[in-house]
Amino acid sequence: MNTIAASAVQSIDWLAIAPPTITAVLGLVVLVADLFLAERHKPLLGWVSVAGLAIAGLSLLPLRDGDRTTFCLVSDGNVCSYVADDFTIVIQLLVLGGALLTALLSVHAVAELKLPAGEYWFLLLSSAAGAALLPASRDLATLVIALEVASLPAFALVGLRRGDRLAAEAALKFFLSSVAATAVTLLGVSFVYATTGSMHVAEIADGLTHVDSRLETLAQAGVALTLIGFAFKTAAVPFHFWVPDTYVGAPLPVAAYLSVIGKAVGFTGLIVVTVRAFPSYADVWGPAMAALAALTMTVGNVAALRQRPDRAHSAVRLLAWSSVGQAGYLLVPIAAAGYADSTAEAEHAIGATVAYALMYAAVNLGAFAVVALVAQTTQTAQPVQSAQATHTTHTAQAAQTGQTAQPAHATETAEPAQRSNDGAGHRLTDHRALYATHPLAALSLGFFLLCLAGLPPGVIGLFAKVTVFSAVVDAGLGWLAVVMAVNVVIALYYYLQWTAALFRAPTAVPATVPTAASAAPSSAGEASAAGEPVPVSAAVPEAQVVSGTAPGPRVDVGTLASGTPGTAAHQAAHRGARTGESATDAVRPRVPAPLAATVALTAAIAVALSGAPQLVLRFASGTLF
Repeated sequence: MNTIAASAVQSIDWLAIAPPTITAVLGLVVLVADLFLAERHKPLLGWVSVAGLAIAGLSLLPLRDGDRTTFCLVSDGNVCSYVADDFTIVIQLLVLGGALLTALLSVHAVAELKLPAGEYWFLLLSSAAGAALLPASRDLATLVIALEVASLPAFALVGLRRGDRLAAEAALKFFLSSVAATAVTLLGVSFVYATTGSMHVAEIADGLTHVDSRLETLAQAGVALTLIGFAFKTAAVPFHFWVPDTYVGAPLPVAAYLSVIGKAVGFTGLIVVTVRAFPSYADVWGPAMAALAALTMTVGNVAALRQRPDRAHSAVRLLAWSSVGQAGYLLVPIAAAGYADSTAEAEHAIGATVAYALMYAAVNLGAFAVVALVAQTTQTAQPVQSAQATHTTHTAQAAQTGQTAQPAHATETAEPAQRSNDGAGHRLTDHRALYATHPLAALSLGFFLLCLAGLPPGVIGLFAKVTVFSAVVDAGLGWLAVVMAVNVVIALYYYLQWTAALFRAPTAVPATVPTAASAAPSSAGEASAAGEPVPVSAAVPEAQVVSGTAPGPRVDVGTLASGTPGTAAHQAAHRGARTGESATDAVRPRVPAPLAATVALTAAIAVALSGAPQLVLRFASGTLF
């Protein structure tokens, strides 16, 4: 081999590219395995994905020794397309950790919603691989490719629930907005390339410092269009219109993934192009980011404030609008970096965004996990409650005619209905009195909401907001600091309102209403003897009085006692009598283990970060690049 050919051969640092590579290979393995696995074994694909993401996360440990680069120019070894520095490692930790929690949250959802397992896990892992590649990208071509690899599978994930109108509409809106964002980004990148003659971030930064005066307008247009394209991905206002409907139509694990990983992808791209590629145009993107931050946090918080608790999917919509408001806080330090006097000050401001993103990822995923738990228990309870009410109604009607009521089979009453995207369990009213039925879930969700609000004991949320506030004050953006303070107060209302609802007393049954076990049978007998019709409400008061405001079934002990042998209610009552638990506990739906593990894990992370906030806040004072 001659000297020129030998010098053109790239020496790949496989350790540096291990995290996205492991994730991508795992996705291919899962897709191929799906072709050969029997249907009953396909749930194993979810656990394989969880284990693979954990291995990909562990592959970050050797990268802490120092910066690693690969795919560098032959002519200049300092200009590389892939750089594994501190910024890359932190964002990859966020992405892979968030994908791991999403996978754990999805294990039960894939089977529950009857989603195609192979396709789901392949799409999730492919998107995570693209998201892990993006922070290491140091040329605009790789950056755009990583962005699309992260985004394209997400379209399919949103619309993977076949036959669901909301899912199809959400996927279409998400697709159209993302395609528009990609087109704008590519147009901006092409203008930047035409101006500088390079795609590498380092060379672009150098080339934009001495642009020919005839190309100045083209360069400014390229910078602006590139930023607009990434603003779509971050759901910054006015490019946020796709967020609420997409989160509502998507399966809850996918909505959680988009709220954290999708947002991280957009902010990572913004940081790379602003601080690394366009520092000489800070006077262009600095004010633009400040205006976007103010507009985004205000629109997001005001829209969240207007959510009606009884509206379908109101809990998911509130989290969607909350994520828009949180995006405004994440934009604030990027805007502050545009006003920095030195590169070190700019990196310090960017560290505040990274620290806030880490906090937000943990607590927002946890909030979605609890919403999924409430939806699961509420939807599971509905068939049992409906069957109990129907059977007791038939019993009362039979008492009027002197006929014997036919017993219901346990398999008919206990079998859950096929899950639909009708909003059951997704309303804010479904979370009322959650502490009475699922105390640990209520405590966890309350803690997550306090972290998002920035109130103790959510110390990590408070410290993260203070760090962001400090960055904007140091940059001299007093007006933006005031806007942020006002929005924090606005957000307190809906976060605290939701938190308070978790611990309210359950809706009480009026004392004057007789129970089904005592008053109803006796009154029915007396009425029958007198030849009078028996009202159904006298036999089944609980079926009509008890409302579905709290998750999980709330069935009176008397109602259970009156259940016909063979029904789920009768079996639950006898099971409770044998084990010593209450009748309500006996029929309370079991929380799937993966779902409970996700809530517990996110709560543990949030508590640990609140106990040792320096684990996150140190990124705001260190050097990331």
